[in-house]
Amino acid sequence: MCGRYVITNPIAKTTSLVKKVIQIDDFENYNAHPYQKLPVIKKYKNGNTLENLKWGLVPGWAKEKSFKALINARLETIDEKVSFKKLIKNFRCVAIADGFYEWKREVKEKTPFYFFREDKKTIFFAGIYENDQFCLITEEASKSIGEIHHRQPVILNKADVNRYLNLELSGSNFLKQCQKPSLTFHKISKDVNKPTNNSASLIQKINI
Repeated sequence: MCGRYVITNPIAKTTSLVKKVIQIDDFENYNAHPYQKLPVIKKYKNGNTLENLKWGLVPGWAKEKSFKALINARLETIDEKVSFKKLIKNFRCVAIADGFYEWKREVKEKTPFYFFREDKKTIFFAGIYENDQFCLITEEASKSIGEIHHRQPVILNKADVNRYLNLELSGSNFLKQCQKPSLTFHKISKDVNKPTNNSASLIQKINI
């Protein structure tokens, strides 16, 4: 799964992909977490926009107030789940990131790691949305990442962002077939465990 990530300067990172920016400033968020409003790319008839949506999706059919917002959707079953099958067909978005966090579960504790592209380029997470909420799509982790966690977010190359947003293509099939960037990672401080901690020190490598 993916439950925390890093995003800095989202406007600068998306100037070639979006036509309009809606109520977003360039900022630095080193501990983006569920229920925050975070920048995503959405497609409209007159061009792409960068706008804030809340990370965590409560399906429109959910009547219970206690329904827990969904932050991830599994690619393998996205076409089957009632919560997601309409969204992957008609309501796709792309979230922007520098990297993301994952925790390795060990005997008595969980150790945090920071993941980012080997080429250090911007990460584009495939997502779906409904109204003002979104969630990220995940898939089985690659071999190199699997030693830390068995799932990872679906990451697009920049050249594939608009193809994913093209509703004439099957979203799930495209995500299964498109080429994914290579990732690397390193161990970081447990300070990241507290969502209110938010500084560049969180992504600094520490010795294992």
